[in-house]
Amino acid sequence: KSANPQWREQFDFHYFSDRKDILDIEVWRKDNKKHELLGTCHVDITALPTKQTNCLELPLEKHPGSLLMLIAVAPCTGVSISDLCVCPLGDPNERQQISQRYCIKNSFRDLKDVGFLQVKVLKAVDLMAADFSGKSDPFCVLELGNDMLQTHTVYKNLNPEWNKVFTFPIKDIHDVLEVTVFDEDGDKPPDFLGKVAIPLLSV
Repeated sequence: KSANPQWREQFDFHYFSDRKDILDIEVWRKDNKKHELLGTCHVDITALPTKQTNCLELPLEKHPGSLLMLIAVAPCTGVSISDLCVCPLGDPNERQQISQRYCIKNSFRDLKDVGFLQVKVLKAVDLMAADFSGKSDPFCVLELGNDMLQTHTVYKNLNPEWNKVFTFPIKDIHDVLEVTVFDEDGDKPPDFLGKVAIPLLSV
């Protein structure tokens, strides 16, 4: 019941500089019966100065009102995607450095540095067919806290192999890793093929 809402929410998106991306923002009104689009706006990430917080007032296109946002573009730290053959923990020297970094005597050096999670996404087996051809175009999305990374799409395959390694910084040991498989569907929203949730405390 507000025309001047304050959300004060923070979201982290992993933006890799080899891509030219536009941040699309939609504002919706919802009640028990229907949802109504109140406006959209777009931010060209490549046009923003890096390593600083940019305060933007964005007018909503074709609708009254505006959004006030703080957007910071900074180098990704602790997050990576790599092929299985160049796994970040595959180097014995790197493993030793990590063991030293998280040993008991260094526990209180940086309380925000809880640790990190490395996930190898190998393959899926016997997925549901989402297309009329009896196949699917599956990709896998990994979410930890408000961090999200995804694999590439393997087309026309019910037994896709991704063989990717994902590394996440851990901000809360009580977080849950959510792994969801979707079917890519062109310009339409992807179809849900399945999901698994893994509490970090169970690892």
